[in-house]
Amino acid sequence: MSAVLGCRAAGTDGVTPVPQLLAFLPWLLVPAVLGLLCALLARWWAGLVWAVAALAVLAWYADPYGRVHEPAGRPVASLRVLTSNVEFGRGTPSLVPQIRRQRPDLVFVEECEHTCRATLERDLADAYPHRRAVAADGSKGSLVLSRYPLRPAAGVPGTMGMPGAVADVRGHAVRVQLAHPMPPLPGQVGLWRRELDRLRAFAAADTRTPTILAGDFNASQDHQAFRRILDTGLSDAAGLDGHDRTPSWPARTASVIGAQIDHVLLSPDFSAADARFLRLTRTDHRALVVDVTLHAPG
Repeated sequence: MSAVLGCRAAGTDGVTPVPQLLAFLPWLLVPAVLGLLCALLARWWAGLVWAVAALAVLAWYADPYGRVHEPAGRPVASLRVLTSNVEFGRGTPSLVPQIRRQRPDLVFVEECEHTCRATLERDLADAYPHRRAVAADGSKGSLVLSRYPLRPAAGVPGTMGMPGAVADVRGHAVRVQLAHPMPPLPGQVGLWRRELDRLRAFAAADTRTPTILAGDFNASQDHQAFRRILDTGLSDAAGLDGHDRTPSWPARTASVIGAQIDHVLLSPDFSAADARFLRLTRTDHRALVVDVTLHAPG
């Protein structure tokens, strides 16, 4: 626990098992409080000082990271964004009715293999005539569905598919990019950092065009590699709406304990409201849907 808190304070993700534990940083409150009580009962003053310091660090990092103010310009377009990791395509049957119910304008689907892609493109063809995809098996397939016309873009290279496009949102060009870097598994932390850094490079490459970067980042705001993406000027939509600590994974325990690793990141041109996490069956992620508003330059 001391190593995890030390790495968070030092602004580094460290080595295994620190990156894995950083995702659950808020839940370290439990052992910190227990340590405080045990130190008090045992009159172990050094332990008491450690527990108080741990609680202070956790409290310090409880606030959302990044921009929290609203754009100054007038609203020019409103749209709804949904992102969902369907776990090797298994969550597709429960995602389709949610898409029909929520009626998002942009849909980002991770781990959408061939069957998932065929189902979504067939069942939602009328509502979403525009799409960009990386066609692949297992976790490597990804799909972007859009009500708005999409112009092809290069996307971000990665082990798993991360397609990109430029959407024409009522006459306004919006960069649209799906995020799905590798998870920080033991032995793959370096790859996880490199792929998150590629997403940071995408965000930093054009800070003038409105941008939506959404998907399963396999990282929370307590990871330095993720905060580097936010440092380019993007903001977490859930954080803007006061849900910066709502867990999205693992779905089975998210109501009790979990981490928010699914995000919709927005450039400063956007405001966000009504972020909500949806339960789907047969996937280990909750879907995230959020209403966003594009503003003219202030």
